Amino acid sequence: MKKIFILAVLASGLAFGQAKKVVSSDVHWWGYKVAKSQASSHDGTITVKSGSIVMKGSEIAGGSFVLDMNSINATDVSGETQGKLNGHLKNGDFFEVEKFPTATFKITSVKKNNDKMYNRTINGDLTVKGKTNPVSFPANVTVKGGVVTLTSDKFSFDRQKFDVAYKSSMKDVFVKDEIEMTVKVSAK
Repeated sequence: MKKIFILAVLASGLAFGQAKKVVSSDVHWWGYKVAKSQASSHDGTITVKSGSIVMKGSEIAGGSFVLDMNSINATDVSGETQGKLNGHLKNGDFFEVEKFPTATFKITSVKKNNDKMYNRTINGDLTVKGKTNPVSFPANVTVKGGVVTLTSDKFSFDRQKFDVAYKSSMKDVFVKDEIEMTVKVSAK
């Protein structure tokens, strides 16, 4: 009876995969004013609070990540300007971090592709401010020494789909709807 139980446990692990905990991350964002240029943009970082990547053999079978929205930080400015911009991003004008302190991304599927630089397409559900929408992006996935690393190409999503709207009298006239991001996570 013990052998049957052990076989069942092993088989379930093979069927569902092995979860690896995120041990490092780098999430970078870019937001633009209407005239999309370096001079009319801001960029910064967000911290991955927790997460895991589920592996089935040497392939990603799933995973999820929690972003700490209180950590949103503009890195293209400093001092008082940085403090004001960070506060602006965190308040009701954009992400309302007091009400929505985290955002999540759940991997729903991973597809191989023929791009040598970005060998997979990651599909998933992004939840920001309680709104969930699908997001896909090209990524390079490597597995080495028990560590899986997922590094995305720059991708974008429409902030309006998540009710991340600049609540001003100009109704988003000055801010592009697309937020661009790059993501790198390693798990073991």
